[in-house]
Amino acid sequence: MRKCFLLLVLLFLSISENVHGFDITGLQPGSPYGAFSAFSAESLLKGKVSFTTGAEISKSPDFYRFLLKSAYGITDTIEFNMTIPYISQWANSIDGFEDIALGIKHRFFDEGKYKPSVAYILNGSLSSGRKEFSTDGRYGAGIVISKRVGPFNGHANLFYEKPGDSKLEDEIILIPGFDFAAAHNFKILAELFMRKSHYSDKFDSIEGRVGYRIQTTDMIFTNFGIGFDLKNRKPEYRILFSVTYASPSKKKAIKKIYEEE
Repeated sequence: MRKCFLLLVLLFLSISENVHGFDITGLQPGSPYGAFSAFSAESLLKGKVSFTTGAEISKSPDFYRFLLKSAYGITDTIEFNMTIPYISQWANSIDGFEDIALGIKHRFFDEGKYKPSVAYILNGSLSSGRKEFSTDGRYGAGIVISKRVGPFNGHANLFYEKPGDSKLEDEIILIPGFDFAAAHNFKILAELFMRKSHYSDKFDSIEGRVGYRIQTTDMIFTNFGIGFDLKNRKPEYRILFSVTYASPSKKKAIKKIYEEE
């Protein structure tokens, strides 16, 4: 399995092509599940909500991205997601919204002792962004596979996106990633983000991302990470930061057993 993964990475690294299009955000996961862009098959319980505010600093090209994300548990296995990205200082002077992304995630297969949990995502973007950051809307679907092994929780995502603008190419995104529970309130996050963008007919972006998530309270999660481009150095690197409020799950009552003397 490890050899197959390495061969896949080397295959994508062997494809060379410069990127000139904008780095479209699309639908993004919120804490406490998943990594940075990698979704987990886990979801919020029915009636639970989460709100995330995030910021991203990109170097070469230089710009700032601000994110507002939310999620709502429709049932224990179906979750609604929304992502609203705003771009600042693109090309030193252009500011504006990207298209707003909406999606439904449905976990249809729960994790077993040897089997992973599996979910699908149906998503679409409203044509609401500034023309420099918009694809005139888009729609797509994805598959999410998650499996926990000890303190490791691995994720594999595959997405397909069809743009509203017929001049653009279809997009394919592949994201293997994991979170590692280093402590009860601290997780190490890592993912490999690989994309064939709307501006290319080949995989033109491969980025490694590492960082951590701290659960500061039962309801607050803080993420920090850094991403490095492994192919075209566009962007050369990016810094990611976000804070999430998530409705706490009900704690299981601890039954006390008293022994009679």
